[in-house]
Amino acid sequence: MTQTSPAEGAPVHRPLYIIAADIRANWPKPYFGAVPYIFALRHLNQVSEPYGLDSGVSVVAYFLANAATWRGSEARRIKSELREILKGANYVI
Repeated sequence: MTQTSPAEGAPVHRPLYIIAADIRANWPKPYFGAVPYIFALRHLNQVSEPYGLDSGVSVVAYFLANAATWRGSEARRIKSELREILKGANYVI
């Protein structure tokens, strides 16, 4: 899902708020520990943006840490996309 912008050479990915909508559509009863991070993702565009006192990178990382119970093909696809976004932000999980 990550693309490279030809003008800047920087990775471009789907906005995090779109990914959050995808998560909510495919995970009807999320684990309670993931809920605050899904909520935070709804307010972010890129991982470089802050959410309160947290970084976008930490919001994505904590969501992934709390999404272990989410299974299935959509879960794998979305979690893989989020891991790729973190790799682009020089944060490996």
